[in-house]
Amino acid sequence: MRLVVVAVGRLKQGPERELAERYRERFDDIGRKLGFRGLDVHEISESRARDAATRMAEEAAAISALIPEKHVLVALDERGENVDSAAFAGYLGRWRDQSVANTIFVIGGADGLSPDLQRKAKLRVAFGAATWPHQMVRVMLLEQIYRAATILAGHPYHRA
Repeated sequence: MRLVVVAVGRLKQGPERELAERYRERFDDIGRKLGFRGLDVHEISESRARDAATRMAEEAAAISALIPEKHVLVALDERGENVDSAAFAGYLGRWRDQSVANTIFVIGGADGLSPDLQRKAKLRVAFGAATWPHQMVRVMLLEQIYRAATILAGHPYHRA
């Protein structure tokens, strides 16, 4: 199974990008041994439309263009489920074992994800009740993906 993160907005050079890349590389090291075919990150430019509905629609079209046919969609949504790390690892392990070709994680823009993309999501995940900057959400998501791989591998990184 290939994992893909599609995020609206770009990380500038600096500590957030370095940390995100560190977790992506760590996942690649352990993920291949677990049957994952890699972890890609695609950045989508933020829409410059004047109203929120148009911005969300334009961003949804750009996100949808990157989603392959055979996939599971996971939306990062502040109103989603609070999923602990072990349960998150369980989802990834089950989808891998069910031969899901692609798991696509989407992080929307400042206005959130379009209702259509939210409806298509098999899982909607929140990182708590707080509102997080998109850059931090990306880093936290990549860390959780890496942590999930360590849980599936029985690696001591996750000490629960």
